[in-house]
Amino acid sequence: MDTIKDLYVAQSSGPKYRALAGAIREAVGSGALSPGDKLPPVRDLAWSLGITPGTAARAYTILTDERLLKAEVGRGTFVAGEERETGLLPDPFVNRDPAPHDSGGQVYPVSLMSPGMPNAGQSFLVKELLAKVAADPPSGIMHYPTRESFRPAREAVKHWLRDTHLGVLDESDIVLSHGGQNAILLILQAILVGRRPVVLVEELAYPGFRRAAELLRAEVVPVAMDEHGIRPEALDVVAGGDAQVLCTTPEVHNPTCVHTPESRRRDIVEIARRHNLQILEDDCYRLEDAQAPSYRQLAPERGWYVSSISKSLTPALRVGFAIAPEGQGTMLRRAAEHGFFGLATPLADLTAALLTDPRAEQFAEAVANGFDARLRIAMNHLGGFDLKWRSGVPFVWLSLPEGWRTAAFCRAAEGEGVRVRSAEDFALREARVPHAVRISLNAAVPEEMFDEAIRKLAALLHAPPESVEV
Repeated sequence: MDTIKDLYVAQSSGPKYRALAGAIREAVGSGALSPGDKLPPVRDLAWSLGITPGTAARAYTILTDERLLKAEVGRGTFVAGEERETGLLPDPFVNRDPAPHDSGGQVYPVSLMSPGMPNAGQSFLVKELLAKVAADPPSGIMHYPTRESFRPAREAVKHWLRDTHLGVLDESDIVLSHGGQNAILLILQAILVGRRPVVLVEELAYPGFRRAAELLRAEVVPVAMDEHGIRPEALDVVAGGDAQVLCTTPEVHNPTCVHTPESRRRDIVEIARRHNLQILEDDCYRLEDAQAPSYRQLAPERGWYVSSISKSLTPALRVGFAIAPEGQGTMLRRAAEHGFFGLATPLADLTAALLTDPRAEQFAEAVANGFDARLRIAMNHLGGFDLKWRSGVPFVWLSLPEGWRTAAFCRAAEGEGVRVRSAEDFALREARVPHAVRISLNAAVPEEMFDEAIRKLAALLHAPPESVEV
């Protein structure tokens, strides 16, 4: 600490975060800091230097981007060893967004809008496999995608999902997509017919359902919910019209963390059969074992399933899976082939290699643990409020205490340098929305920065405005 402080004070000019980064570089270059040495926690270093924790965190982020430092979940920040030059170390956590404060005191937001992916080393695995595919792509690089050339990738998806309760699954029922959102769109393209089809969604639902439906000129109708998800009697009413498909997230409901138990799912299947309603299940946010059978298993003739690797390994590759009901893969393949022919063949080869590599499952487990580490921080500061959470889920749902309305709270949070997602983002325009926010567990920012952001939210919750905005 003293060495860093002396070198920092000696910096003559420039922003404080750059001065601190320069001081640490000088300490490493001179040997005052050696490979493996642990740096002080952001908060302690900031107090010692008389700067904000955000400024110190920004300096650490710059140096982890340069691979001079490495961050390890639950342990801290360390000087990287000689192996960083060879690329043998997993990439550190990287946050490319601005830090909460610059040297002039201006506030920048820490985004808790979407779950930032913790890097547990999976990036190194992707790089390794990318190099192998580039050197010798099994599908070649001079041909259009074909069903046969993509068979290894589909088999790999089947292997990856082997512990998911999907019923009888053949690789021909699987179509690879450009992420989960593209998978939703493909399924709706395969299902919907007529000039103005009707799509049912939960009254609070993943916005991608609505966007995909509107893109296809469908009418979107909400279905009322309770603490177990969709209410069967409410579904029975709205399904009696022109509805063609129900879009739902029963395992990990986005945004409320609600889980729909098997008994409720069976009631919904009975209603769907009575009204000839298809069921599209989005399972992208589940990081741990499923607690109930999927709709595809419960209703193999009408259950469609969507997942991806965007929350378990990396969102950068944009690899998702659309799975048709048993024996109905032709409709889904036609939607993909007529739309974009298929993924790039090297990407399909990479998917096949990645999802069958045993290290991928280890990294996926480590990713879930990384999110759980941030969950513990959130619980420590927000556990006294009306908070919905689950292990292995990369967000929490916070019902605001009396005195706060959603819009006012979101503005106040952003004023403190923290961005959260309003309940309004998950509802139809004309719906009545609860005063609540979804807080994502951003594991791509340093732990100290995340802790500071949650502390700020807690402070706001304890001090609602004296008057309620109307």
